[in-house]
Amino acid sequence: MSDKKLSLRSNQAVWHPCTQMKDHEKFLPLEVTKGIGAWLYDQNGDRYLDTISSWWVNLFGHCNPRINAAIIDQLQKIEHVLLAGCTHEPVVLLSERLAKLAPGDLGHCFYASDGASATEIALKMSFQYWQQCGSPTKKNYISLQNGYHGETLGALSVTDVPLFKQTYAPLLLPSITVPTPDWRQATNNETPYDCALRAAAALEQHLEQHHAEIAALILEPLIQGAIGMGMYHPVYLERARQLCDRYQVHLIADEIAVGFGRTGTMFACEQAAITPDFLCLAKGLSGGYLPLSVVMTTDNIYAAFYDDLTSKAFLHSHSHSGNALACRAALATLDIFEQDNVLASNAVKAHLFNQHLQSLKTHPKVENFRNCGMIWAFDARDPVANFANRFAQLGLEQQLLIRPIGRAVYIIPPYILEENDMQLIANGILQILDQLTES
Repeated sequence: MSDKKLSLRSNQAVWHPCTQMKDHEKFLPLEVTKGIGAWLYDQNGDRYLDTISSWWVNLFGHCNPRINAAIIDQLQKIEHVLLAGCTHEPVVLLSERLAKLAPGDLGHCFYASDGASATEIALKMSFQYWQQCGSPTKKNYISLQNGYHGETLGALSVTDVPLFKQTYAPLLLPSITVPTPDWRQATNNETPYDCALRAAAALEQHLEQHHAEIAALILEPLIQGAIGMGMYHPVYLERARQLCDRYQVHLIADEIAVGFGRTGTMFACEQAAITPDFLCLAKGLSGGYLPLSVVMTTDNIYAAFYDDLTSKAFLHSHSHSGNALACRAALATLDIFEQDNVLASNAVKAHLFNQHLQSLKTHPKVENFRNCGMIWAFDARDPVANFANRFAQLGLEQQLLIRPIGRAVYIIPPYILEENDMQLIANGILQILDQLTES
């Protein structure tokens, strides 16, 4: 069967996520038959470098032998058991290791399957905490302009991306948005530091007036992903933590996309030396293998739910919470971090990749080139019509799987990237930009 026929069948039977299906009349989905390392292969044996880690999840390559071996071993024991009233070794070991890795005293792990679910858990936990601690008026949330936290209804309520949100606005909870510290919003020659302080001042003003009504501030530390990798200075996180403490508001750090080394440190919050009240993790948690997310929180918050009354428990559940196979994949992923000194290796790779991207930084069609850890992005100046789709299709011709967001082109590669891969990406993007300029 040809890959085209299967792609056509996919268009009929599969409703693809975050996709206008009519676009696939012109651009058929790529049929992937296997993955090895940083590469994906189609039916014809052609290969494509996974420059976006398959939606930012794959850390150590496809078909990684160490993660494969861990999952195969776990398959001989127990694949899944409900986590209500039962437990198993992988979920206990993973929780203990995460508690040691995470900043501060985030010693309690509540598991789900995806990032949006983690957001829902953190929002609900914060609300219930205040209800049970004698502050019933604290039931609203603050989020950042241009922030993204998932597409379930609770998560959309604290998301500020109109493309995702506007259709469902009548269904959503009210929430307040404060200015983003994204340095692309700088005015009057502000530095990224100055831009972050200005945004923090706006947050302070709002909290000063409304803190009695606010349960939590939720934000993506250092990088706002879905708006096109908007980056900001860590001083904003420092000020946000100070303000949340002063006004008794929870701080929810959504590190679903930026945790596990993406920003250069294991967790982005480390760059501001802060501990959030809730830390949401997913994507790279299982190395990109299996759906798994977790919300980590403190002794103080955990204690508010610890009671003789069942009604005071956190009555939230997922059928596959703490799935044993996913937890084993996560443990294998953490083993690789430790055994291969990945964070130090990534720092060397990031420096080298930036050298290969020098020509891209100065390209006349590129503005706001930015980098944080193992994430790179730029905005296309004066993009052509249907820019994102056209860029993605031209990317395949350059052996690159790449998926722009609007006019923002980003690179979030697996950590196993080699120098020849870096050169391929740099040359390929330059070729695509030149082709779009000529068209």
